[in-house]
Amino acid sequence: MSQVEKKAGLLRRTSSSKKPLKEKVVLMYDEIFAVNLEYLESKLESVNGEEVQRIQDNINSLFHHCVQALGEEHQIKVVNALQTLCALFRGVHQKNKSASGFDIINMLMGFDKAERRMKDLMERLDSLLCGDSSESLKSLCLKLLLCLVTVTDNISQNTILEYVMINSIFEAILQILSDPSSRGQHGYDAVVLLALLVNYRKYESVNPYIVKLSIVDDEPTLDGMGVVLHQALTEYNRQYKDKEEENQGGFFSTLTSMVGSMFIADVDEKLSVQTNEAILLALYEAVHLNRNFITVLAQSHPEIDIPVTPSTPTPTTPTTPLGTTPPSLDVMNNPELPLDPNLQTSNLLITFLKYASIVMQDTKDEHRLNSARLCLIILTCIAEDQYADAFLHDDNINFRVSLHRMPMRHRKKAAGKNIPSRPLVCAVLDLMVEFIVTHMMKDFPMDLYLRCVQIIHKLLCYQKKCRIRLHYTWRELWSALINLLKFLLSNETTLLAKHNIFHLALLVVNLFNMFITYGDTFLPTSNSYDELYYEIVRMHQVFDNLYCMVLRVSTNTGQWKEAASKVTHALVNIRAIINHFNPKIESYAAVNHISQLSEEQVLEVVRSNYDTLTLKLQDGLDQFERYSEQPKEAAFFKELVGDPMRSSLSLLIQPRYPSRFSFPRPSCHSLISPSVFLTIHSSAVPSVHPLSFHHRSIRPQPVSLLFLLRL
Repeated sequence: MSQVEKKAGLLRRTSSSKKPLKEKVVLMYDEIFAVNLEYLESKLESVNGEEVQRIQDNINSLFHHCVQALGEEHQIKVVNALQTLCALFRGVHQKNKSASGFDIINMLMGFDKAERRMKDLMERLDSLLCGDSSESLKSLCLKLLLCLVTVTDNISQNTILEYVMINSIFEAILQILSDPSSRGQHGYDAVVLLALLVNYRKYESVNPYIVKLSIVDDEPTLDGMGVVLHQALTEYNRQYKDKEEENQGGFFSTLTSMVGSMFIADVDEKLSVQTNEAILLALYEAVHLNRNFITVLAQSHPEIDIPVTPSTPTPTTPTTPLGTTPPSLDVMNNPELPLDPNLQTSNLLITFLKYASIVMQDTKDEHRLNSARLCLIILTCIAEDQYADAFLHDDNINFRVSLHRMPMRHRKKAAGKNIPSRPLVCAVLDLMVEFIVTHMMKDFPMDLYLRCVQIIHKLLCYQKKCRIRLHYTWRELWSALINLLKFLLSNETTLLAKHNIFHLALLVVNLFNMFITYGDTFLPTSNSYDELYYEIVRMHQVFDNLYCMVLRVSTNTGQWKEAASKVTHALVNIRAIINHFNPKIESYAAVNHISQLSEEQVLEVVRSNYDTLTLKLQDGLDQFERYSEQPKEAAFFKELVGDPMRSSLSLLIQPRYPSRFSFPRPSCHSLISPSVFLTIHSSAVPSVHPLSFHHRSIRPQPVSLLFLLRL
């Protein structure tokens, strides 16, 4: 017999193009190692109310045995206990969606014993996470905790989490993040879990996870959190870039070139990818709650294209949407990248800005709108922080930041190689300008526009305060703001039916007032100040029309009278500039017999007539209201950690034993039927030798849940 035949053993011989068939005993092994969580969940959902009451004691007993099994030495017993607990949490919650949190607790573990049961569970999970158990077990512990946190539509209605608040695992999460090896394996799940726990009843009671996160000052821990967030966002950016390049060089590019721009929308739709609110939420909580984390945003490292290689066999579960998967273990295990003076450096803030430039392109549905809103809230917190502002404006630390720009017919795609190296604040301003220019549409995202303009205002306040003369193409910003005012005027009737457009108009006008009043303290050159006046005079018709509109509304009784009146007063200096320079420009043209003046000729008129211009001093232009999550943002964050978050996590909390876990193979006699989950009642259920299935004509079927619970 040939060597090949010896290796084949009892397997049937097949053609080389086909996979060899498995022995029946191998199929039985697969059955034994496959814990049927779906079956347990479906059985719990299928039993009626009377049956549930009848088997409640057995469910309590099963839960208790699972918790006890977590202390076993045999890892397979612990694995199956963890997976069974996950199925119990999900199954009981699905069956009793309308029940109160107390009823759920009573069904799972008995209300009188719940405190002790949950204390034991959390202590054993903490011990597994902090001890020297296998990485696979630690991973499953985190999956169980994620399952527990996300079983309800509203996280704050998950009463079981009260026990997670009392029996904190915060230190275990920090230990995972501070250790490079552990972080590489479990960092993604750890930061997502922390972000969710922070949002449990955050507005109703003292959440210990909020308190503890706000005072963390351990550098390795904060750095570790930053590494996880950076790699997750980097992976999303890389996947988006790959997909963009694939579409540009593939079939859609060819088709578009053949038939013109007819199919541009179809190509764009293909690039519409799912965002990752879980990671964004974790980044927000870190930036918002912990001032020490701001320093992590600025830590630089070389920026390279990171190859992604699968670290585990391809799972049999459905493909996770783009952006919701954690980065590969190879990436997470190698946070220290090789230094190369020829490589462009990057940091978490740059990666986030690139991510935001992708997310903010498409805000057509509620899900993407919320993701863009969260990006802008994070930028708002950053723009208010003094250390972050100092880093953003540091002229000695420059970066080339290639932001993604929405495809538009009237402009060419910018070449990434031509991007200058500038302070990071320029990239933030570019992102704001890009959003302003590209979202003037029927379904107007008013909230996002307000946030964009406010971020710009906060950055200008810092520049004015510190007298920072930023070398930036301010004319692009001025042009974008004027076009925004023009859009508001053109769509007054439609927009007023939904929004207070006068509030946005006031913020835009006051940005111009900031430049007019304080521009000499932060504009880079006197020419920049001249160009500001030139733009105002050149586009005077927009400001004139705005004044006519707000004057009309403010002189009539109506809902918007007061709001329009504020804009009227804010326009006083802009109108003074227009009324002062326009006659002089016309006079200059008449005297010199010029029908149309050039830009330089207009600037000459402006420069020679500053002395006779009279402006009014306006108070409060360099003041702003600081960001506060409560009460303004409370409803948004409650919605964010609801169904959208649970959907993005649904595929992350259902591991499969065969593809995810690897343990030393136990002896055959230590295994029992998968339908009783191998270990939960090992004292009550006799061991089953796997070979006993070998001569059966049919494969073993799952045992009834009622039989299981009555063992």
